[in-house]
Amino acid sequence: MTPYPEEPWHLAGQMYLSLWLVPTRELPTVADGTRPLTIAGRGAVGAAWVVYENDSVLHYNELLRAVLVRDGSRPRVCVTDIWVDSAASMAGGRELWGIPKEMADFAIDRTAGVRAAAATGEDVLATAAFEPGRRIPGRWPLTYRVTQNLDGGLKTSSVRSRSTVRTARARWTAQEGGPLRELGRRPPFLSLALNDFTLRFGDAAPAMSAPSGSIAPSPPAPLSPPAPSAPLGPSGPSGPSTPSAPTGTTTPNL
Repeated sequence: MTPYPEEPWHLAGQMYLSLWLVPTRELPTVADGTRPLTIAGRGAVGAAWVVYENDSVLHYNELLRAVLVRDGSRPRVCVTDIWVDSAASMAGGRELWGIPKEMADFAIDRTAGVRAAAATGEDVLATAAFEPGRRIPGRWPLTYRVTQNLDGGLKTSSVRSRSTVRTARARWTAQEGGPLRELGRRPPFLSLALNDFTLRFGDAAPAMSAPSGSIAPSPPAPLSPPAPSAPLGPSGPSGPSTPSAPTGTTTPNL
């Protein structure tokens, strides 16, 4: 078994994100128990390249695709396809949250804009080129929840992040016969560079509580201070004393 950090994971790095509005028939399969959130026959799909670095609990590269879904009436994000180049990230993602991570090889060049490619063996999954644009002032918070299938049910995990944001222009390509083929069929309607992000993924384990019906021990009673000693007299603590007869004896008459 590959070891991995306990949740929550504290991550940091750079994300290059694009968003599409995709016809319902082209949406990838989402987690059982959820449904894509659609408007006018289209659903929202996001794909991103992520470089986890700086203060991340793990350092690795990632390519993912996710769909905006609803769990009942609650909006959620469902990760449908994802590849990483870290065995620990793959094992932790699968076992902690039901995220279907696979292994891939990455080539990411950030010397002039961003050029990224990911492949499994000889099959190229996708390539992309990002040209960052104007920086939006401030550091922007983002909070959402990810829902996946895990152990026969739904596992929902919280995500909290903060980053600087730049607009960007992006071009994606994907093999027509590959799992991300829809990404190359149309340009994204929005692309962003989320720089120097910090991110917390997952929830801390609940605190341990006493078993039902058990009685918590009471704190020890405070100690009372000793009684003050009587002042010493000339013949003892309280003057001369008359010895008493032992218990059970009779004093003779004189």
